[in-house]
Amino acid sequence: MRPELQSMIDLAAHGGLTDVAGLLVGHDTDSRRPTGCTVILAPDGAVAGVDVRGAAPGTRETDLLDPVNTVDTIHGLLLSGGSAFGLAAATGVVDWLDERGIGLPVGPTRVPIVPAAILFDLWMGDPAIRPDASSGRRACDAASTARPAEGSVGAGAGATVGKLWGIGRSMKGGVGTASLKVDGVTIAALIAVNAVGDVIDPGTGQPIAGALTSDGQGLLGTTASLIAGDTPGAPIRASATTIGCVATDAVLSKADCTRLACCAHDGLARTIDPVHTLYDGDTLFALATGRKARPVNLLALSAAAAQVTALAVLRAVYCAHAVSAPGVPQVRTWSEFRKGTV
Repeated sequence: MRPELQSMIDLAAHGGLTDVAGLLVGHDTDSRRPTGCTVILAPDGAVAGVDVRGAAPGTRETDLLDPVNTVDTIHGLLLSGGSAFGLAAATGVVDWLDERGIGLPVGPTRVPIVPAAILFDLWMGDPAIRPDASSGRRACDAASTARPAEGSVGAGAGATVGKLWGIGRSMKGGVGTASLKVDGVTIAALIAVNAVGDVIDPGTGQPIAGALTSDGQGLLGTTASLIAGDTPGAPIRASATTIGCVATDAVLSKADCTRLACCAHDGLARTIDPVHTLYDGDTLFALATGRKARPVNLLALSAAAAQVTALAVLRAVYCAHAVSAPGVPQVRTWSEFRKGTV
């Protein structure tokens, strides 16, 4: 690995999404098979936006975040494994917030606003095991301001990358997080990386994790292989997806947050190749807690959103660890591949 890349990854270990004041993060990881969910709580509310780029998304409450629509504040955000089944975990988050009186005042009650996005991990063990409302509740119970755990946890527990040639030639993905300071405000990201494509070194464009060669000894290079005409058999549609969010303590409008989410996708494009494919539902949210009431350079913040997203992607595969459970395919981690072991 390039020393410069290793330095970037190591430096990113000192920050995370909870560096943004007003946010808590909690994971729930299922011990029966690699799956789970990750919740981001904003008990005092956060202005939010979203940008969906993948062609196979699974989401909840994303239309609400369109800048032309009325509500601009959310109280929680769910990222989940389990494909469309995993959206059920958001109900647990809503109930947990409701029991604590957290939500949007509407007539005689408060309604918690909890958007969600899911990724596909159903081929990692028994597909009948997936996050549900109780999983969402447990993630809320675990939520804190501590730096979030990374790797094979929460929404990234069953995540893999480079799987266009099948799960047997893929490598482990996971959850990564990082933060930066820009002009006195914080910008941070938390990303669950589960891409069809490879994770690449943004400095060289070469894969560092992803589809393995047929002998398992090297990295194939998915895009280069496709361009050369090495077309795999028909992949399973909607079988991947990278999801996550960027967040800041700056004061932003819903339109500003939508632009921030859009720019954060540039960080995916720097570190995942190919990205936003027919088989990915890549979705990024952006949150602003408004704890730093000062003028902000939105151009600088947007540029930093792309950079911190790229760092979080790299952290996701760097921190991934092997997961053992009945019927779970053996998938190599980054650290195992670098050591030349299975």
